[in-house]
Amino acid sequence: MKQLGLFGGSFNPIHNGHLHLLRAVRRGLRLDGITLMPSGEAPHKDSSAYAPAADRLAMCRLAAAPFPWLTVSDYETKKPGKSYTVETLRHLRQTVPDADWTLLIGSDMLLSFETWHCWEEILQSARLCAVSREPGDLPQLRAYAAKLRRAVSGAHIRVLSVEAMPLSSTEIREKMQKNADCSCLLPQNVVQYICQNRLYGNGGGEHEQAG
Repeated sequence: MKQLGLFGGSFNPIHNGHLHLLRAVRRGLRLDGITLMPSGEAPHKDSSAYAPAADRLAMCRLAAAPFPWLTVSDYETKKPGKSYTVETLRHLRQTVPDADWTLLIGSDMLLSFETWHCWEEILQSARLCAVSREPGDLPQLRAYAAKLRRAVSGAHIRVLSVEAMPLSSTEIREKMQKNADCSCLLPQNVVQYICQNRLYGNGGGEHEQAG
Protein backbone atom coordinates (compact mmCIF):
# COMPACT_ATOMS: atom_id res chain seq x y z
CA MET A 1 0.00 0.00 0.00
CA LYS A 2 1.16 3.48 -0.84
CA GLN A 3 1.50 5.88 2.07
CA LEU A 4 -0.08 9.19 1.09
CA GLY A 5 -0.71 12.42 2.94
CA LEU A 6 -3.62 14.84 2.58
CA PHE A 7 -3.04 18.52 3.32
CA GLY A 8 -5.99 20.86 2.93
CA GLY A 9 -6.38 24.58 3.31
CA SER A 10 -7.35 27.81 1.62
CA PHE A 11 -3.78 28.36 0.29
CA ASN A 12 -4.54 32.04 -0.11
CA PRO A 13 -1.83 32.05 -1.36
CA ILE A 14 0.34 28.95 -0.99
CA HIS A 15 3.80 30.00 0.22
CA ASN A 16 7.25 28.70 1.09
CA GLY A 17 6.19 27.96 4.67
CA HIS A 18 3.67 25.42 3.39
CA LEU A 19 6.29 23.77 1.20
CA HIS A 20 8.83 23.69 4.04
CA LEU A 21 6.29 21.95 6.28
CA LEU A 22 5.35 19.42 3.60
CA ARG A 23 8.96 18.48 2.93
CA ALA A 24 9.56 17.95 6.65
CA VAL A 25 6.38 15.90 7.14
CA ARG A 26 7.10 13.73 4.11
CA ARG A 27 10.54 12.88 5.52
CA GLY A 28 9.24 12.39 9.06
CA LEU A 29 6.39 10.07 8.08
CA ARG A 30 8.17 8.48 5.09
CA LEU A 31 5.23 9.24 2.83
CA ASP A 32 5.27 8.26 -0.84
CA GLY A 33 3.39 11.41 -1.75
CA ILE A 34 1.19 14.24 -0.51
CA THR A 35 -1.99 15.64 -2.05
CA LEU A 36 -2.79 19.32 -1.68
CA MET A 37 -6.52 19.98 -1.38
CA PRO A 38 -7.41 23.67 -1.86
CA SER A 39 -10.75 24.53 -0.30
CA GLY A 40 -13.69 25.69 -2.37
CA GLU A 41 -15.28 29.10 -2.40
CA ALA A 42 -15.87 30.72 0.97
CA PRO A 43 -18.67 33.29 0.65
CA HIS A 44 -18.25 34.38 4.29
CA LYS A 45 -14.74 35.65 3.54
CA ASP A 46 -13.92 39.22 2.54
CA SER A 47 -13.78 38.97 -1.26
CA SER A 48 -11.04 41.58 -1.49
CA ALA A 49 -8.74 39.30 0.49
CA TYR A 50 -9.85 35.90 -0.83
CA ALA A 51 -8.72 34.78 -4.26
CA PRO A 52 -11.19 32.73 -6.33
CA ALA A 53 -10.89 28.97 -6.01
CA ALA A 54 -9.64 28.64 -9.60
CA ASP A 55 -6.73 30.98 -8.86
CA ARG A 56 -5.80 29.28 -5.60
CA LEU A 57 -5.90 25.93 -7.36
CA ALA A 58 -3.67 27.24 -10.16
CA MET A 59 -1.15 28.64 -7.65
CA CYS A 60 -1.02 25.28 -5.85
CA ARG A 61 -0.30 23.51 -9.13
CA LEU A 62 2.50 25.95 -9.92
CA ALA A 63 4.02 25.50 -6.46
CA ALA A 64 3.78 21.70 -6.68
CA ALA A 65 5.28 21.45 -10.17
CA PRO A 66 8.94 21.00 -9.09
CA PHE A 67 8.08 18.17 -6.67
CA PRO A 68 7.14 14.81 -8.23
CA TRP A 69 5.76 13.58 -4.89
CA LEU A 70 3.37 16.53 -4.52
CA THR A 71 0.02 16.48 -6.34
CA VAL A 72 -2.98 18.82 -6.31
CA SER A 73 -6.65 17.82 -6.27
CA ASP A 74 -9.51 19.98 -7.54
CA TYR A 75 -12.14 17.88 -5.75
CA GLU A 76 -13.14 20.53 -3.19
CA THR A 77 -12.85 23.49 -5.56
CA LYS A 78 -15.25 21.80 -8.00
CA LYS A 79 -17.62 20.46 -5.37
CA PRO A 80 -20.68 22.69 -4.81
CA GLY A 81 -21.43 23.75 -1.27
CA LYS A 82 -19.43 23.21 1.88
CA SER A 83 -16.80 20.48 1.87
CA TYR A 84 -16.28 18.25 4.87
CA THR A 85 -13.02 16.43 5.43
CA VAL A 86 -14.82 13.14 5.97
CA GLU A 87 -16.43 13.42 2.51
CA THR A 88 -13.08 14.25 0.93
CA LEU A 89 -11.52 11.18 2.53
CA ARG A 90 -14.37 8.99 1.30
CA HIS A 91 -13.74 10.28 -2.21
CA LEU A 92 -9.99 9.68 -2.01
CA ARG A 93 -10.38 6.18 -0.59
CA GLN A 94 -12.67 5.32 -3.51
CA THR A 95 -10.51 6.86 -6.22
CA VAL A 96 -7.16 5.69 -4.79
CA PRO A 97 -8.04 2.38 -3.08
CA ASP A 98 -4.43 1.14 -2.92
CA ALA A 99 -3.33 3.84 -0.45
CA ASP A 100 -3.27 4.44 3.26
CA TRP A 101 -4.08 8.09 3.89
CA THR A 102 -2.67 10.36 6.58
CA LEU A 103 -4.54 13.59 7.26
CA LEU A 104 -2.09 16.40 8.03
CA ILE A 105 -3.39 19.14 10.33
CA GLY A 106 -2.03 21.98 12.44
CA SER A 107 -1.77 21.77 16.20
CA ASP A 108 -4.69 24.16 16.71
CA MET A 109 -6.90 21.91 14.60
CA LEU A 110 -6.04 18.86 16.71
CA LEU A 111 -7.22 20.57 19.88
CA SER A 112 -10.65 21.19 18.32
CA PHE A 113 -10.84 17.89 16.44
CA GLU A 114 -13.87 16.58 18.33
CA THR A 115 -15.93 19.43 16.84
CA TRP A 116 -15.27 18.21 13.26
CA HIS A 117 -18.11 16.67 11.27
CA CYS A 118 -17.99 12.85 11.70
CA TRP A 119 -14.63 13.06 13.45
CA GLU A 120 -14.84 9.43 14.62
CA GLU A 121 -15.19 8.22 11.03
CA ILE A 122 -12.17 10.30 10.03
CA LEU A 123 -10.06 8.53 12.66
CA GLN A 124 -11.35 5.16 11.49
CA SER A 125 -10.59 5.83 7.82
CA ALA A 126 -7.25 7.66 7.95
CA ARG A 127 -4.19 8.21 10.08
CA LEU A 128 -3.91 11.62 11.69
CA CYS A 129 -0.75 13.69 11.99
CA ALA A 130 -0.79 16.95 13.92
CA VAL A 131 2.15 19.21 13.18
CA SER A 132 3.57 21.10 16.14
CA ARG A 133 5.69 24.14 15.33
CA GLU A 134 6.23 25.29 18.92
CA PRO A 135 8.02 22.88 21.33
CA GLY A 136 6.04 24.20 24.28
CA ASP A 137 2.75 22.78 23.02
CA LEU A 138 3.93 19.16 22.67
CA PRO A 139 2.72 17.89 26.08
CA GLN A 140 -0.79 19.27 25.50
CA LEU A 141 -0.95 17.86 21.97
CA ARG A 142 0.25 14.41 23.05
CA ALA A 143 -2.28 14.34 25.89
CA TYR A 144 -5.09 15.26 23.52
CA ALA A 145 -3.95 12.67 20.97
CA ALA A 146 -4.05 10.04 23.72
CA LYS A 147 -7.60 11.12 24.59
CA LEU A 148 -8.70 10.66 20.98
CA ARG A 149 -7.07 7.21 20.82
CA ARG A 150 -9.07 6.18 23.87
CA ALA A 151 -12.27 7.48 22.29
CA VAL A 152 -11.84 5.68 18.94
CA SER A 153 -10.49 2.15 18.95
CA GLY A 154 -7.68 1.67 16.45
CA ALA A 155 -7.11 5.37 15.88
CA HIS A 156 -3.58 6.10 14.67
CA ILE A 157 -2.52 9.60 15.71
CA ARG A 158 0.94 11.09 15.65
CA VAL A 159 2.24 14.45 16.81
CA LEU A 160 5.18 15.57 14.70
CA SER A 161 7.41 18.49 15.65
CA VAL A 162 8.56 20.61 12.71
CA GLU A 163 10.79 23.67 12.90
CA ALA A 164 8.61 26.61 11.97
CA MET A 165 9.15 28.93 9.05
CA PRO A 166 7.29 32.02 10.34
CA LEU A 167 5.14 32.90 7.35
CA SER A 168 1.42 33.54 7.09
CA SER A 169 -0.77 34.03 4.05
CA THR A 170 -2.41 37.02 5.74
CA GLU A 171 0.93 38.82 6.15
CA ILE A 172 1.87 38.04 2.56
CA ARG A 173 -1.41 39.48 1.26
CA GLU A 174 -0.84 42.63 3.31
CA LYS A 175 2.67 43.00 1.91
CA MET A 176 1.39 42.56 -1.64
CA GLN A 177 -1.26 45.22 -1.14
CA LYS A 178 1.62 47.57 -0.34
CA ASN A 179 3.57 46.34 -3.41
CA ALA A 180 6.30 44.91 -1.16
CA ASP A 181 8.75 42.38 -2.58
CA CYS A 182 7.54 38.86 -1.68
CA SER A 183 9.87 36.92 -3.95
CA CYS A 184 11.60 35.26 -1.00
CA LEU A 185 8.29 34.22 0.58
CA LEU A 186 6.60 32.52 -2.38
CA PRO A 187 7.70 30.29 -5.26
CA GLN A 188 8.70 32.55 -8.13
CA ASN A 189 6.09 31.14 -10.51
CA VAL A 190 3.40 31.89 -7.89
CA VAL A 191 4.62 35.49 -7.56
CA GLN A 192 4.40 35.86 -11.34
CA TYR A 193 0.88 34.40 -11.40
CA ILE A 194 -0.31 36.81 -8.70
CA CYS A 195 1.10 39.80 -10.58
CA GLN A 196 -0.27 38.68 -13.95
CA ASN A 197 -3.74 38.12 -12.52
CA ARG A 198 -3.72 41.18 -10.26
CA LEU A 199 -4.54 39.27 -7.09
CA TYR A 200 -4.38 40.67 -3.55
CA GLY A 201 -4.31 44.30 -4.64
CA ASN A 202 -1.29 43.72 -6.87
CA GLY A 203 -1.57 45.68 -10.08
CA GLY A 204 -4.83 47.54 -9.54
CA GLY A 205 -8.05 47.22 -11.47
CA GLU A 206 -11.48 45.70 -10.95
CA HIS A 207 -10.29 42.08 -10.98
CA GLU A 208 -8.06 42.85 -8.04
CA GLN A 209 -11.06 43.70 -5.84
CA ALA A 210 -12.87 40.54 -6.88
CA GLY A 211 -9.89 38.36 -6.06
